[in-house]
Amino acid sequence: MDTLIKEVLNARVYDVAVMTPLDTAEKLSARLDNHVLLKREDLQPCYSFKVRGAYNKIFHLTPREKAQGVICASAGNHAQGVALAAKHLSIAATIVMPVTTPGIKVDAVRALGGEVVLSGDHFSEAYDHACKLKGEAGAIFIHPFDDPLVIAGQGTIGHELIQQCPDLDMVFVPVGGGGLIAGIAGFVKSLRPRVRIIGVEPEGSDAMRQSTQAGSRVNLDEVSLFADGVAVRQVGSLTFPLVQAHVDEIITVTTDEICSALKSIYEDTRSIVEPAGALAVAGLRRYVSANAVRGQRIVAINSGANMNFDRLHFVAERARTGEMREALFAVTIPEKPGALRFFCEQLVEERMITEFNYRLNGRSEAQIFVGISIRSGEERESFRRKLEKHGYGNIDLTDNELAKSHVRHMVGGKSLHRQNEVLYSFEFPERPKALLDFLLAMEGSWNISLFHYRMHGGDFGRVLVGMEIPEADKGLFGAFLNKLQYHYQDETDNPVYRLFL
Repeated sequence: MDTLIKEVLNARVYDVAVMTPLDTAEKLSARLDNHVLLKREDLQPCYSFKVRGAYNKIFHLTPREKAQGVICASAGNHAQGVALAAKHLSIAATIVMPVTTPGIKVDAVRALGGEVVLSGDHFSEAYDHACKLKGEAGAIFIHPFDDPLVIAGQGTIGHELIQQCPDLDMVFVPVGGGGLIAGIAGFVKSLRPRVRIIGVEPEGSDAMRQSTQAGSRVNLDEVSLFADGVAVRQVGSLTFPLVQAHVDEIITVTTDEICSALKSIYEDTRSIVEPAGALAVAGLRRYVSANAVRGQRIVAINSGANMNFDRLHFVAERARTGEMREALFAVTIPEKPGALRFFCEQLVEERMITEFNYRLNGRSEAQIFVGISIRSGEERESFRRKLEKHGYGNIDLTDNELAKSHVRHMVGGKSLHRQNEVLYSFEFPERPKALLDFLLAMEGSWNISLFHYRMHGGDFGRVLVGMEIPEADKGLFGAFLNKLQYHYQDETDNPVYRLFL
């Protein structure tokens, strides 16, 4: 313990790193009834805490070692920290990164002058390749977490926390290999032993949690890659005993909870962190809710902001279920004119429909995929009970990964039962009950054979509708469309419809 304290106090990080602010998250604090503070490591150069440990390690190399150059393996943030440190100290750097690393991180390393080598699907495979290259080139390996000087560099965050908030109660820390939490916990616990330190890992990448439960380091067969910054198969031999000694608890969170936390951070800071950077807030929210924590001063480490822009659509979609604001169901309804309208009238009430997918597949009953807005888990269960009360067969798909990742985008296909089908797209102002009003306006004698709607968060809702219109009714249908007062487009001759629907 004394050695770690001395190494943290003597760490050389501020040549390139900054003392990041500890900002109050006003909205999150009000929602959780605690004083929530965000340690803004996303504001570091390279947008991650990793620059601290990397620079501290490289700075302390001997002149001979510096002349040999450095090499590291990293999913991205440690890579940028090493590249920046090496550039600042005029040292050659080779960075081995998994091929799954987001392009924004690869480009950033190259921009800092690092030589990038892509190898393996995750950190462990990149690490093995880096060790091989190290032996061939004679470069000094800079470990991303399992090194005393790297741990001490990350521990400077703990030193700053005590300076910035002497009376803090709890600290939530993202966990990958363990360097960050080992440094923070080792320092904070030595001066403030009553402070609870809680590590947070994603489900599917919980090597530290499994290791602490087993009492020895566990090597995971595979890891989930969504939070790529913490996708580690095995924690460090140096970090693990420090975590055992000083960390109170390790918890896990789902992908949806991470996405929801990312949104919460954005709402308070207008900054977008990466999935691993939102882990601490996700864990904080879960822990506070599960343990009825109130009136505490709680810190979450925003560890990084190297977010791949292409992920934002997925994050926005999954944040709704992560916040328990959307529930997804498969529902069986009668196949007859007016069934969709009746379903919405009887069951939706004040709730907004967030998604509605249907394709004609028979003449007796229909399967629809529906999303509804909710405010709690109890409302989700209440909606299920109401479906059963009205005789609708249903399956709750809210926690079904296959449904959320794939099936919701694939509902439809070609129908063998459709007759005289026409296809139209519509736009209408997005507001509560907008979809129900649309269905009421659509009321008529024609059967709906296809229906697709998804709420995208914009000002206008977009619906795709197939209807069976006999040739003799084409004139009536045209007059009906003109009376709707919605913007519409005839898609019947669209080649995409012909190919897939």
